[in-house]
Amino acid sequence: MENGLTDSVMFDINLLKEMDFGRSKVTFNPPVSPSNPGESLVMRPLSSGDFDRGFMQLLSQLTSVGETTQDKFLERFNGMKSTGSYYVVVVEDTDRNQVVAAATLILEQKFIHECALRGRIEDVVVNSEQRGKQLGKLLMATLTLLSQDLGCYKTTLECSETNITFYEKFGYVKDKEVYMQNRH
Repeated sequence: MENGLTDSVMFDINLLKEMDFGRSKVTFNPPVSPSNPGESLVMRPLSSGDFDRGFMQLLSQLTSVGETTQDKFLERFNGMKSTGSYYVVVVEDTDRNQVVAAATLILEQKFIHECALRGRIEDVVVNSEQRGKQLGKLLMATLTLLSQDLGCYKTTLECSETNITFYEKFGYVKDKEVYMQNRH
């Protein structure tokens, strides 16, 4: 049993429990942390049982998720877990047994910088009913520190122009590089 769940978790919960959250560049009012995200809330790694706790519905508040069966979810979950490069953190409302916030840290292995790691933060989402409780801020602070703890030489993210001010609070700066994409 991991973290009180019989489900498999994506990564070792001790990475969150042992984090020195005092290093965070942001402050919280009222105070929250990974070990105390709020009343009836628990921050933890994504679990194989989170399909039934509304994880995919939560992601649909961010972007299109398409039709994903539980089997497809579990196949992707297990594949991501097996790489050791994915750190999906969720906040669960234990009263409702629902995932209400989530964000992903991906470790990219590089040859540059002495074969260093680069962290990328993606898919930051808070349920519309839970916004205003500092959960997005808490997820960002946590993943930024986790990236540092895992030895990344830098952490990047992509965001819209309207969200730049939010991410600057965590020490992120708009870079001179231009983000481009080729969707298929």
